Amino acid sequence: MKHPIAFPRIEGEASRQAHVALPKGSYERELGREGFFGAATHMYHRHPPTGWTRWEGPLKPRALDLTRLDGTEPSPWDATTVLSNANVRLRFWRAPRRMDHLVRNGDGDELLFLHQGSGDLYCDYGHLAVATGDYVVLPRGTMWRLECAEPVTALLIEATNGSYALPDKGLVGPHAIFDPAMLDTPKLDEAFRAQQDAAEWTIRIKRRQALSSVTYPWNPLDAIGWKGDLAPVRINIRDIRPLMSHRYHLPPSAHTTFVGNRFVVCSFVPRPFESDPEALKVPFFHNNDDYDEVIFYHAGDFFSRDNIKPGMVTFHPCGFTHGPHPKALQNAFTPKKAATDEYAVMIDTRDALELGEAMPGVELESYAQSWMTPT
Repeated sequence: MKHPIAFPRIEGEASRQAHVALPKGSYERELGREGFFGAATHMYHRHPPTGWTRWEGPLKPRALDLTRLDGTEPSPWDATTVLSNANVRLRFWRAPRRMDHLVRNGDGDELLFLHQGSGDLYCDYGHLAVATGDYVVLPRGTMWRLECAEPVTALLIEATNGSYALPDKGLVGPHAIFDPAMLDTPKLDEAFRAQQDAAEWTIRIKRRQALSSVTYPWNPLDAIGWKGDLAPVRINIRDIRPLMSHRYHLPPSAHTTFVGNRFVVCSFVPRPFESDPEALKVPFFHNNDDYDEVIFYHAGDFFSRDNIKPGMVTFHPCGFTHGPHPKALQNAFTPKKAATDEYAVMIDTRDALELGEAMPGVELESYAQSWMTPT
């Protein structure tokens, strides 16, 4: 939605082009609406906008170390809830070697992101080999199970009461970022036929967060064929080719991979730093006053964050200013290397998120203080 009152103005010292050629000695802060898609104003400050000295109250940046979670869960319905609201549910699943039952999500589409491991996913539509870095979209109501060739940990992002779509890529066309022809679908191959048996199988169906079980005297994954335009799809995060500008630091919205109802999923992948000497090379300070921001760190060097490692999640609820850590800020215009090498999954939600019950036990309590500017 466009802001109903549009009146671009410049007052005092300001850059004419956002994120480029900032007034000497200043720090830029973007006050934006609708997650970088709406009206915005850029402020220019004498001091870093995150140079606070202490935090009090529940509205604070959080870092969650999911690698501290132990054990495995026999079903994705047993996976630990990280964050959730009425439209999206983020869970972290440490899968068993082999699921001994089938599952079906009656609450919405499921997006699996494989953080570690590999295996074989069997579903109504056939067999799909999966590996580290894969996104797999499972349409609502799909029956499926996973057999792991090696230990699998996965981020599960449920589009509660909704579905996933590809973003509108606008001026750059539908083949930018990734060509839809890159999307793989399951195959009715020999592996799928080999898993069909006459043993008793149970389907655990989730609806309104309650579970029901349905038992068959045979394996209900017994399709001999299908046709249509509704099916699971897979793409690996390493196959995503990011939009780039050598003269302008693009906002996270440029990296949108999937769109849900009132939330988006974005992918950060390696890219060259901006080469224009006047252009910012790190994320700009900003108030995202309509969206909560979540980042799951998958692999690589997370250049804008200190002491963040793979398997961690940062959560920045809307309503406060955030941006690069002090060490990253030192390289805002002169990066130490030519390119980033991070892989991360970002979820921006239009509605406030609630922490899962287990999250206080894996939270880094000092994270809010990590922005404090050394004196």
